[in-house]
Amino acid sequence: MAKNPKAADSRRGRPPTRRPQPRRAKAAPAASSADIEDLAPAVPGAVAAAAAAPAVLRTQLLRWYDAHRRDLPWRRASGGEEERAYAVWVSEVMLQQTRVPVVVGYYERWMARWPTVRSLAAATQEEVNEMWAGLGYYRRARFLLEVSCARNGLMEKGQGRAYRKGAKQIVEKGEFPRTASALREVVPVVDGNVVRVISRLYAISDNPKESSTMKRFWEIAGQLVDPSRSGDFNQAMMELGATLCSKSKPGCSGCPVSSHCQVLALSLENPSVKVTDFPRVVPKAKPRSDFAAVCVVQIAQGLEEEVTDTKGTDNLFLLIKRPEEGLLAGLWEFPLVLVEEGKTDSLNRRKAMDKYLTKLLSIDVGWKSDVILREDVGEHVHIFSHIRLTMYVELMIINLKDGVDRLCKKEDDSTKLKFTNESSVESMGLTSGIRKVYNMVKAFKEKRLSVSEKGQVPTRKRSRRLK
Repeated sequence: MAKNPKAADSRRGRPPTRRPQPRRAKAAPAASSADIEDLAPAVPGAVAAAAAAPAVLRTQLLRWYDAHRRDLPWRRASGGEEERAYAVWVSEVMLQQTRVPVVVGYYERWMARWPTVRSLAAATQEEVNEMWAGLGYYRRARFLLEVSCARNGLMEKGQGRAYRKGAKQIVEKGEFPRTASALREVVPVVDGNVVRVISRLYAISDNPKESSTMKRFWEIAGQLVDPSRSGDFNQAMMELGATLCSKSKPGCSGCPVSSHCQVLALSLENPSVKVTDFPRVVPKAKPRSDFAAVCVVQIAQGLEEEVTDTKGTDNLFLLIKRPEEGLLAGLWEFPLVLVEEGKTDSLNRRKAMDKYLTKLLSIDVGWKSDVILREDVGEHVHIFSHIRLTMYVELMIINLKDGVDRLCKKEDDSTKLKFTNESSVESMGLTSGIRKVYNMVKAFKEKRLSVSEKGQVPTRKRSRRLK
């Protein structure tokens, strides 16, 4: 969801705008204290008249919303004002850059576990991360619990920041926020759906990714928002964009505000103009390509070197906690190290992994343990919003004669690493990429290592020392 920038300075004496051209309608000049009528370009007849009726637009949109809004769990929130505000808050954060069908299940599980802001404040970050696993954009979960959440979207450098306190700070203060800057101000909401609706209503063809264009969207939305039903109006705008005013198949014939839509009017006058031309489609920046060696380290305790029980409860997996800042902050993963694109062959990957395990974790498998199996499993490409990460996965099974304590010399690193049995790995909240890696290893063991004796897997002894 986009951010609400500071209001622009008032501008006086603007020259009249030019008539929109087919497929490239001239956008309205930026506005501030001007009336909403001044935000629209000067276009002929019915369009100009329609653009001059924000009050009618509000009435028509809210009437449609009351009759046709989807039945979503956060709209059924009951209880007192605080409970309802908390429910809406959680839904808003989850819905940032995430589609409604994906959010519904997560929201229902979240509210079943933490039905109030006070119950959430008692949770740990790890519990919250596990509940959030798979939803993506994990900073949102952290902001909900610990620090703050941008009122109008994820924090982005260089854009306006309007902070809302997280659950722990809310409880410390003693009540859910009631100030205008937190929850109760009559303010607009601008997400991708709202951008699409406004760009069509006012024939704005400028690049929606540019800050100046986004600033105009916020200004228009701010003047459109209904002063008495701001929350419902904001939801109605998003609902319209998500349903009738869709990206590729807009249902203009059923739209409650089609008489206000300048792009629709232009398309009826000129067949070369299409409603779907707005907003302008801007090619996404090509994500950078990263490459990583991932080693699933399985510790086979108390077993002979020649066999490893792939289903035994004694098997432990080494998990590493990511740094508290940056991508996937504070989440657990298997040992992972980035490698250069030209060094993704098995030998260089293993050298990088050995160096990582030895330096960071002080693993020494030379004296009291043996690497009894080390095999490449396969590759998995995971796409983030700005990164295309190719993970080269390997399985390393270690036999420890003296137990787990001999594996790591740094006992004070317990908050950065842990040993987890197979049943815990199955149930814990891993990111979708790491879950895929684990499932690849499971399939590999079942396919390549299984034999007729159920659960008993002969392996080749590989007592090479990590260097």
